[in-house]
Amino acid sequence: MTFQYFLELAGTGFFAASGAVVANQKSKPDWFGVTFIGFITSIGGGSLRDILLGSYPLSWVADVNRIYVIIAGIVFTSLFFNKLVKLQKIMFVFDSLGIAMFTVLGTEKALFFHCHPVIAAIMGMFSAVFGGVLRDVLTNEVPVIFRKEIYATACLSGALVYLFSRWLDAPRDYSMIISMAVIFTIRYVAVKYRLSLPQFKRES
Repeated sequence: MTFQYFLELAGTGFFAASGAVVANQKSKPDWFGVTFIGFITSIGGGSLRDILLGSYPLSWVADVNRIYVIIAGIVFTSLFFNKLVKLQKIMFVFDSLGIAMFTVLGTEKALFFHCHPVIAAIMGMFSAVFGGVLRDVLTNEVPVIFRKEIYATACLSGALVYLFSRWLDAPRDYSMIISMAVIFTIRYVAVKYRLSLPQFKRES
């Protein structure tokens, strides 16, 4: 087991916890409902990526540890729900780190399947944000990528930075760290200063 593998498990567990927090805040579902939404939040993006790449079995099917981590994340949320809700800044930091990590790993996996670099960047973005999109749809929220905040764009930017650094033959670890830092920085600055992309033109 590598350090990267433990990071992936940690990110999976955190996304499960964030899904459980949102589910409980919005609809007050039972344990099955919370577990289902936490599960979808955790594996949604990676599953979509693997299906599009034709990578079978899916990562959570091949590795039962991911299921254990999801369950642990949901139980942890149940035990410390009130404290987690109050720690919004900490939740934001972990969420930003999570999407940064899964963007880079998703991009790297797409390259392993010999995808064009542009396609690899899109796959990396899907890996990071699609679970959150499914979570928002299931909890009757406007999906995060449609809100006035920079989210998916930050992931796509980081994926492009990773591709460029690899094209320059930079060491893999450095490329990953730099790309993740770019995603986290863009997301942090955008939220802190309430930055957003220009609105799409509409008819008057």
